[in-house]
Amino acid sequence: MTVEAVTPAPKASANFGPIKGQLKKKRVFKHLRSHSQIPTDFDDLKFNAAASLQLQWGQEEDQTDTRLIASPYNDVPHLLDLETLDTQSRLLALALSFFKSIRDDYATGDYLESFNWNEVFDLVKGFVEAESHTWTRQSFYVVSFRSRLKPGVDQDHLHALDAYSHQEAIASGGLLKYWFGTKNEKEQNLATCIWRTREDARLGGRGPWHAKARAAARELYESIVFSTMELVIEDGVKSWHIGEWNDEHA
Repeated sequence: MTVEAVTPAPKASANFGPIKGQLKKKRVFKHLRSHSQIPTDFDDLKFNAAASLQLQWGQEEDQTDTRLIASPYNDVPHLLDLETLDTQSRLLALALSFFKSIRDDYATGDYLESFNWNEVFDLVKGFVEAESHTWTRQSFYVVSFRSRLKPGVDQDHLHALDAYSHQEAIASGGLLKYWFGTKNEKEQNLATCIWRTREDARLGGRGPWHAKARAAARELYESIVFSTMELVIEDGVKSWHIGEWNDEHA
């Protein structure tokens, strides 16, 4: 195996219309639709941004929650509790509920061009304005994993390693978004995490299931390319950029 570290309901779909109408009410920021009312299908959560349905309220719904679906896993141990986050991290996490891939070749394509980043940051700006918050420049820690599986891998074992590792990361705190795609015909895939800080990522990766996943890497993968990046959102959400992580930030 080659491991390369690079340090440089109905069918759900993201719909921005209902959100824009609710921004002035501020109800989307701390009171979400219960995750139990949202689809659990992986494809809906990965490719149709089904998690965003938590922010889209009907006329008669009164069951609220503060736990956000922040990954393709829609069950309680995987939910992100918004009450554990500072204001800016919370608003970004909410906007990332709309995060989805926008090209089919995300496993091998350009990282920035593979997702709907512009839509996400338009929402961040709208959320900031609706909450009358003054956004100050903040950076976040981004990780991507490009992988190629070996033929005949035990998919149940792979799923368990991933799911329990994600539970560890959520319990540790600071993981704002986890997304993974579906492997292509060449067994290639992409996964990515957006963390509040690098320290959060370090702590989130210290659990026993992460250790098991690292130990199983040679058994499961032909290759893994691990990249670390910095997401910077400037004052007032006037601009944003994602670039290589510099260890001087540590």
